Amino acid sequence: MSSKNSFKYDSLTSDNAAFLFVDHQTGLLPLVNDWSEVELKNNVTALAKLAKIYKMPVVLTTSYEEGPNGPIAPGLKEMFPDVEIIKRQGEINAWDDPNFVKAVEATGRKKLIISGILTDVCVAFPTLSAIEAGYDVVAAIDGSGTLNQTVREAAISRMVHAGAQIMTWFPIMAELQGDWKKSTAPDMVRLLIEHAVKYGLIVSSYVANKPDQTIVPKDFKA
Repeated sequence: MSSKNSFKYDSLTSDNAAFLFVDHQTGLLPLVNDWSEVELKNNVTALAKLAKIYKMPVVLTTSYEEGPNGPIAPGLKEMFPDVEIIKRQGEINAWDDPNFVKAVEATGRKKLIISGILTDVCVAFPTLSAIEAGYDVVAAIDGSGTLNQTVREAAISRMVHAGAQIMTWFPIMAELQGDWKKSTAPDMVRLLIEHAVKYGLIVSSYVANKPDQTIVPKDFKA
C-alpha cells in the first residue's frame, strides 16, 4: 500500500521572502547566553548581508527604546540607512503593533525570515502570530539569542509545533543562492569567507588549483 506525501518543498528565494530583525537592542544583548557575543554578531551580520546581496525587503523593529531595552544594536541600522525602524511603544509581541504588520504587508512577501532577541519572546511571539495570519515563517535561530540553551530549545519546540521552520544563516544563504551559476555567487563566496572563516581555506585551495575561477571575488587573495 502506498501513501502520498503531501509535503511540498517551497524553498526560500530572493523574490518570495523578507527579513525581519526584531529587537536586536543594546539593553537586551546582555541577556543572551546561548551564543557568545562574537557568534551572535557574526550571525546577525551575515543575515543582514544576505538581505543586501539578494536585494530583499527588510523590516526593523524595536521595543520601547526609551526604557531599559535601549536602541537598536550598533551596526544593524547602519546597514539599512533607508529602512525606517518601527519603534513600538509597549507592544511586546511585534505583531500587536499595526505599524509593524503594515510594514510586513508592504514587503509583498509571504515568507518571513525572523531573527531577534529574545528568541522565546521577540522571535517566538511574532512567529506564532505570522503563521496564524497565513505566512510561512523561518526562525533564523543563530541570529537570535536568549537566556540559555534550555530556553532556546523550548522556544524552538513551540515554534515548530506551530509550523515554523528553524534554520541558520548558512542554509538560508544556500537556498537563496540556489545555483552557483547565479551572478551573486562571488558575493556569496565573499560572505562565506568573512563569516564562515574556515571556508576561506577552502577558497584558497580552490583558487590555487583554478586560477581562472569565476565565482570567487576578483580581489580575493589566497
